Amino acid sequence: MIRLQHVSKVFGAGPSRVAALSSISFSIAKGEFVVLSGASGAGKTTLLRLLYGAEAPSEGDIEVAGFDVMELRRSEIPRLRRSIGIVFQDSKLLAGRTVFENVAFVLRVLGTARRDITPKAFAALKAVGLSARAQAYPNQLSQGEAQRASLARAIVKSPGLLLADEPTGNLDEEMAAEILGLVKDIWSRGTTVLFATHQARLVPQLKRRTLRLEGGRLVKDEG
Repeated sequence: MIRLQHVSKVFGAGPSRVAALSSISFSIAKGEFVVLSGASGAGKTTLLRLLYGAEAPSEGDIEVAGFDVMELRRSEIPRLRRSIGIVFQDSKLLAGRTVFENVAFVLRVLGTARRDITPKAFAALKAVGLSARAQAYPNQLSQGEAQRASLARAIVKSPGLLLADEPTGNLDEEMAAEILGLVKDIWSRGTTVLFATHQARLVPQLKRRTLRLEGGRLVKDEG
């Protein structure tokens, strides 16, 4: 599902040059649940942005969901993203749309038949326990509910890969446990998951293969 070979990412040039990632190599098989750990600034978000085409690597090779990311033209990146669900630390919901509309919007962009949009959107909301809040607006949601809505939006297109960038970072322990349980449920249905977190206490709870970044380098791959 994911393969990186000697991937590096450098921002800037000369004295302002910053090596965000240095010669990263690993593979993730279809159906795996892998934790990407490391302190804030270790390079986790940069790595995830490379995987969904928001950044281009400075060197190395990247394959994601059957796509050679290095060979993709900018106009082809949406094809890659259709096969990926993405959840962020900030839910990034559209403020002027209801929870249902936020989820349905993804299907409309993908050209889903109109008759299929409502049942698919409600199925995704039911999967995250948010059916009762379908007509609420983002500013009426708790942080935990907002992340549930973000998860529903990510899985409504039945992606083969879910990239979770610190989805529990802004949540208290109870809410974080709920979101983590939902991500595990999504994984149990066959979706490959790469779950990024700086919260060291979560790593032993997850009991999954862990990739650890420090200063832009992969220093551990175990589990």
